[in-house]
Formats: sequence, C-alpha cells, structure tokens
Amino acid sequence: MALNPNPDPSTHTTIPVWNAENWFYEDIVPGHRIRSLRRTISEGESMQFNALVLDMHPYVADEIFARDEGVFGRRLVAGAFVFSAGLGLVATNCVNAFSYGYDKLRFIKPVFIGDTIYTIKTDLEKQPKYPDMGLYRAAYEVFKNDGELVLYCEHLQTVKYRDAATALSSSSSSSSS
Repeated sequence: MALNPNPDPSTHTTIPVWNAENWFYEDIVPGHRIRSLRRTISEGESMQFNALVLDMHPYVADEIFARDEGVFGRRLVAGAFVFSAGLGLVATNCVNAFSYGYDKLRFIKPVFIGDTIYTIKTDLEKQPKYPDMGLYRAAYEVFKNDGELVLYCEHLQTVKYRDAATALSSSSSSSSS
C-alpha cells in the first residue's frame, strides 16, 4: 500500500503554489514582452461560453443565420470569449498584483470557430500609486492564425512594492531628472 506523501496538513502551506509568481513592482521592466502558446477555439467551448454568459446572439449561436444572413457568412466567437481566452493565455497569476481595470479594449477583427489565437503581452509603464502599491500598465495583443491582430487592450494592475521607500524614492528621483 502506498503511503500518503503529504499526510500533515499543517505543512501544506510550505509547499510552493503551482503556477503562481511573486514578482513585485520593482521587477517590472517596461518593454518586456511574453508570447503565449497558440490555442484553437472549438465550437463546443465557444457554445459553452455563450451559454455561461447567456449570449445567444445569432452571430455566435445560429449557424444558419450566420451563414445566410450574417455579415461574415459564418459564426463568430463572442468577443468576450476572445478577450477572456486571449488574456488567460498569458496570465501569470502573480500573488502581489491586483486588477485595477482595462483601457482601450478594441475588437479589431472577427474571430471564427476553428481559428487559432495567441497573445503577446508587453509591459508598458509603471508609476507609484499608493503607499504600498504602484500602478502598472501592460498591452495585450491577441492575434489569430498567422498573425492577424484581432483584439487590443491595456490592463492596469496595482502591484505591491518589495520596498516602498526605495520604490517611491527612485520614482521621484527619476521624474526630477
């Protein structure tokens, strides 16, 4: 019989959390970029998302309407799903960052069932905001298939300082130069 390798729940918090990062405001470097893996959007997951958010618009849910009467001649993937999946592809799960909101969200081109998307995230800027956290802005560009831009937005996050005094003093000295 196999032994339980983690029998003591009081020690579980000493095990690192999978897929979580602990970077701080000071670690953000404007211009840094990451690119996600690609992800093909299936009809099933598109319809699951539509059902979950109660979006049964004929462009996303009705094959006959979309084909015969729709502007694009086929069904779309809901923009909200493209946004969610596109950002999820580069989500870093930082335990020190908290979403502050989104700016400049644009659905630039349609995404269709069967399209493959990927995302490039670019760190744009950071600035002090609160005594214990700064504000950070990153651009998210979602592309489909061979590189056609389909979505753009900027994500604002508050991020904890590793050392507030140092972060705040380096910000004031760089803005005065």
